[in-house]
Amino acid sequence: MSITGLRFIIILFLCMGCFAVDAQVFPKIIKKDKNKAVTVPDVRKLNTFDVQQYLLDLQKGTDSLIYKDRVDLRRRMSAVSEDTLSLVWVPTHRLVQVSEKIQIDSIWVTAFEYYSSWDSQRINSYDFDPKDFRDTIPIKLYDTFYGANWSSPLKETKINSEFGFRRYRWHHGTDLDLNTGDPVYSVFDGIVRMRSYDRYGYGYYLVVRHKNGLETLYGHLSKFNVNVGQEVKSGEVIGYGGSTGRSTGPHLHFEVRYQGLSINPTELFDFSVGRLKSSVYTITASSFDHVIEMQKAIYHRVRSGENLSVIARKYGTSVRSITRRNNITSRSILRVGQRLRIR
Repeated sequence: MSITGLRFIIILFLCMGCFAVDAQVFPKIIKKDKNKAVTVPDVRKLNTFDVQQYLLDLQKGTDSLIYKDRVDLRRRMSAVSEDTLSLVWVPTHRLVQVSEKIQIDSIWVTAFEYYSSWDSQRINSYDFDPKDFRDTIPIKLYDTFYGANWSSPLKETKINSEFGFRRYRWHHGTDLDLNTGDPVYSVFDGIVRMRSYDRYGYGYYLVVRHKNGLETLYGHLSKFNVNVGQEVKSGEVIGYGGSTGRSTGPHLHFEVRYQGLSINPTELFDFSVGRLKSSVYTITASSFDHVIEMQKAIYHRVRSGENLSVIARKYGTSVRSITRRNNITSRSILRVGQRLRIR
């Protein structure tokens, strides 16, 4: 065989190898069965994501962790439903507008059922009737393990007027002696709910809502040091003592309230030594006996020189309340000896 023929055969084999490498393999064609039905997903059965429900469930789940494993928001009692023995709080990171300019974390509003009400205008903004109260509720006042402490409202706590009935009306707090300008302290951790002025009563006063379920009121102040919606710690200066409002001299009018109703502060504090009597205070039906007594009908017989404003201030009520109960108007002429129902 000649050299030319040999070269031709080698080139032929090389070309065949190249074609074999580059050859394309086509997939096997499978004919579809025209009689087989095509399955289309039912749109009605598809699960959609409900954003609002998700946020609601998340909020409920967060609030249920407030007291870790010791709270059951589903537990129902006669008037309230809460665990007041724990002071562990978990932020919800959801702001609630309580006025045109103030926003607070919703944990202060929604943590308990009785915290669903936030009112910066009225001291008693709760719909709580002590006649229906049949529970025994232990309230943990402080817990140093969780960093929740307490403080005396003043450095020195000398009583100059007790809690109780005074002349024609009930004195809902304990008056503590002080000098104008003395610092006034928040007794527990909390948030300021009210900062107001009462010309015929408290003068300049503050109401602080606390994590343990109580609220405290500080009256006759000369100056505020906090604003509504501001969180405060126990022992923090919230104001300065004075003699504003209906006051005969410098003193602090100090109240403790639950569900808007007053409790005798001396049941919690031993003011003679400036300390709490116990770390736990138990609320019972008897805690509100004085409130039930006040709710009984009270009548007043008009004396010479008296008008509706004078009578209203005497009993710690309003002219409107008296006129409504007696079916008269603020312009009605009172007769000496006339009998008016006050409550």
